[in-house]
Amino acid sequence: MRNVKCARCVKCGKEYEAVPNLTNCACGGILDIIYDYDYIKTVLTKEKMAARKNNTMWRYRELLPIEETTPDTPLRVGWSPLYEADRLAKILGIKKLWIKDDGQNPTASLKDRASAMAVAKAQEAGAKVIACSSTGNAASSLAGNAAAAGLKTYIFVPARAPKGKVAQLMTFGANVVSVQGNYEETFELSKAAIDKWGWYNRNAAINPYLSEGKKTVSLEIAEQLDWKMPDYLAISVGDGCTIAGVWKGLKDLYAIGFIDKLPRLISAQAEGCHPINRAIANNEPWYPMEENTIADSIAVGVPRNADKALNAIRESNGIVVNVTDEEIMAAQKLVGTTCGVFGEPAGVTGAAGLKKLCEQGVIGENDTVVSVITGNGLKDVANAIKACGDPMSCPNDMEQLLKVFADNGIDPDKA
Repeated sequence: MRNVKCARCVKCGKEYEAVPNLTNCACGGILDIIYDYDYIKTVLTKEKMAARKNNTMWRYRELLPIEETTPDTPLRVGWSPLYEADRLAKILGIKKLWIKDDGQNPTASLKDRASAMAVAKAQEAGAKVIACSSTGNAASSLAGNAAAAGLKTYIFVPARAPKGKVAQLMTFGANVVSVQGNYEETFELSKAAIDKWGWYNRNAAINPYLSEGKKTVSLEIAEQLDWKMPDYLAISVGDGCTIAGVWKGLKDLYAIGFIDKLPRLISAQAEGCHPINRAIANNEPWYPMEENTIADSIAVGVPRNADKALNAIRESNGIVVNVTDEEIMAAQKLVGTTCGVFGEPAGVTGAAGLKKLCEQGVIGENDTVVSVITGNGLKDVANAIKACGDPMSCPNDMEQLLKVFADNGIDPDKA
């Protein structure tokens, strides 16, 4: 890979050759992929990007740690829509808002980006089996992307994983282990199994290539905005891999001169599980928390990518905000009714955090923001129904219909 210099530990700084089956540093720290920006500048221009017809995450190959001979993965991952959300911006009282709907990826979450990268690197390593632990989305994304590539998967999920996500796993033919415990216990069992059988490791805490896949969401946002960056970028945060990847992508673009401004990151976590935000707010090391939130995809009490996430928030002069489950469900309905975008609870946590910051006056009327919806609401319909309520029920009778409308305060004669 001519565009990659090495992999460097974020803790001790030790450097490693960027081989396909990289894991953690000997000190236990997570590795970061280091690029040769001078070389990349000679092979990639905005004009070259604009002429490309490949509307997937692989359009950014010069900025990804992939061999030139490695084929694109089979599923269409990336290039999700970026919507202008003028109605919601007006409600929030800000100048401009865009919604990036990453629930439009093949298995309906942003984590397809990381899993596509894992499949590509597993193929480079000659692996036939990939494994991971997950609260749900990483699992389904790996199972789907691996199935399309003909690779076998072993997936470990906590028992509380939503049925919709488990159904995806089973449909994709994964070997699914529902662990009787929380996410931390699920992770430990997956790690032991991976070590025992030598499977390719898709766990974000171990595999440094996954945040490189996730960073493509910020590369797309920049390109879709014609390289003019907003003031803020809001994102839901769980284990820290996504927000770290978002920041890495933005720094890559800044280093090669594609953007001249770095937005501040908004790290949104659930009030019932916010170890990363607590560390920032209290200016202290992170330590574990219980996992008490309906937003299962970000219910990570022991974040395995905390170091990269904390660095990203601090380097961007970012803002942390915690939201209750009630605020998350309210945001789920608000985004749906104003933007027509259906996000799962974890998927709209960034939007919930943005709403709260606007109400507090932290984000002002002259500010511009991109909010990323990280997963589709069909992943967790039970909580969507809780957020929005049941439909009106009525027999096949017009008089009864009029009564039902009246009981619900609806006047169909009014637009």
